[in-house]
Amino acid sequence: MEHGMGKRGKQMQTEILSILRDSKSPHSAYTLLDRLQETYPKIAPPTVYRALAALGERGQIHRLESLNAYVACQSEAHHQTSVLLICEDCGVVEETFEPDIFSRLSAALRKSGFSAQRHIIEMNGICASCGPAQAAV
Repeated sequence: MEHGMGKRGKQMQTEILSILRDSKSPHSAYTLLDRLQETYPKIAPPTVYRALAALGERGQIHRLESLNAYVACQSEAHHQTSVLLICEDCGVVEETFEPDIFSRLSAALRKSGFSAQRHIIEMNGICASCGPAQAAV
């Protein structure tokens, strides 16, 4: 079993994935811990981190490096070529798939001899919903 996860570990993964899927905003591990402690008062941080690691390995969630937080993957295919768009106004995170960006970037990296271990592209800005509201201010 991955990360030594038993029945309880798989249950935590399901709960965390449900919380993340029900929210467009990212959650930190400790925010998730607080939510889970409402139902499981004795849950400890390592349990949450193990569940997050397992979900991340399967591509079901993404870690937002800039926010140290997590969001559910918005693709059924769990693409490795996603770009995460983070609205600095409302906090919503959208996922877009841009394979051309990654293939061009990979080609440039190969030329330089750099070997990327993982791909994370985050773009911070203002989403389409908040854009008109900001323009009105």
